[in-house]
Amino acid sequence: MTHDHDLLRRDLDRITEQETRLRLPTWSEAVAWQLGCRLRELAAARGKAITIEARLARETVFLCAMPGTAPTNADWARRKRNTVESLQRSSYAVGLQLALEGGATLEAKLALPARDHASAGGCVPIRLANGGACVGTLTVSGLPQREDHALVVEVLAEHLGIALGDIALAD
Repeated sequence: MTHDHDLLRRDLDRITEQETRLRLPTWSEAVAWQLGCRLRELAAARGKAITIEARLARETVFLCAMPGTAPTNADWARRKRNTVESLQRSSYAVGLQLALEGGATLEAKLALPARDHASAGGCVPIRLANGGACVGTLTVSGLPQREDHALVVEVLAEHLGIALGDIALAD
């Protein structure tokens, strides 16, 4: 195994753990709004420009394009979200899995068109603590993909009272 392969596998394993542990007791318009606002607050405090989208089922309940973003950020957010809604996995996990399998695209492997789907990190499925399918999504676009993913995870962990060090991707 190569070093790069090991790093991809390590991140993918950690994302699987994140998707298991970062399950919310409830997902509502109010919670989506709260987490969207928190993402914006953190990004602003760090001097980062991001687009944020939170969805309840398939309805957008929070959307914010911060100063310094471009229309392409909103499109990336849409494409990442479509991937999560289609595959029920974090968009970063999907991209890592494709890379581990030789780098096929979503279009080549699953017939998901690139104009509507992206395997870049930044969208995380929202699942409830009592189990079940994805009930929504939380998406960030504007940073490098690993950072987009990490920011969403940070806010979910904070909301749940989980220490970030216990759940974050390794440096």
